Amino acid sequence: MKEQDCLRRFLFEELGVRGEWVRLQTSWQKAKQYQQLSEGVQEKLGQSLASAVLLSATIKFEGAMILQAQGQGKLNTLVAHATHDRKIRGLARGDTQIEAGSLPEMMGEGRLVITVEPEKGEPYQGIVALEGDKLSDVITSYFTQSEQLETKVWLFANETHAAGLFIQELPAQESYEADWERISVLADTVTQDEMFTLDCEEMLFRLFNEEKVRVFEPEPITFECGCSSKKIETALISLGKKELDSIFLERSVIDVDCEFCGKKYSFDKVDVENLLSGEPITKLSKTQH
Repeated sequence: MKEQDCLRRFLFEELGVRGEWVRLQTSWQKAKQYQQLSEGVQEKLGQSLASAVLLSATIKFEGAMILQAQGQGKLNTLVAHATHDRKIRGLARGDTQIEAGSLPEMMGEGRLVITVEPEKGEPYQGIVALEGDKLSDVITSYFTQSEQLETKVWLFANETHAAGLFIQELPAQESYEADWERISVLADTVTQDEMFTLDCEEMLFRLFNEEKVRVFEPEPITFECGCSSKKIETALISLGKKELDSIFLERSVIDVDCEFCGKKYSFDKVDVENLLSGEPITKLSKTQH
């Protein structure tokens, strides 16, 4: 049975280079099932989710990594969310019919915001321009700017799979340039077909059969949305009484749909009054898919 929905880390034992491999299948299907996405947008969202997993695995933390690309094109937003325990979710926003194309063709000018939200401590962000034909170019630019370590990323996605390969030099290596150049040239021969059909160790052997590569145990990945009644209630309270009252002038119920998982939350006027007064909501409309 093929390795699916997992992350594998690997290390070149005699070189100052480490790497990661990820392939999503069931988690990818679940992450996009609540959205109507054209083929081109599916590709970009799948690549975003694969890259969010790869990025989240580069740091030691408990919390979430959020990758958000914003542009002025027909595809204006991509969001990919990955947690330290490998839970993913994502969404894309834009025109209903968007032709497949390069990143600038679909998103236009824009930026990629990468946010780390630790469970303890303050969040921090890195921002890089959406420059390059592919999302992998943007991710590479981010690492070059933020960590100043040689890094390369390859991202692939279609209707059934999303996958990614990541290699990075280890800090404080001496005379690594020739090694890095050789490994990156070999890695650059990887194909989408190999990423979708070969298990991690098979693929690494095909690419680097003359190197000593240590491959670590697989880390399973699942789709899971972090939405909750509590979070929606907090968002409603932040709107303030005046804004909420104006909404109720037009409708009797405030419906909130989660774009990530399709869950629906409904609040009537009594619910909202209880929220604003700090009283518990005793009769909240059932959430549903």
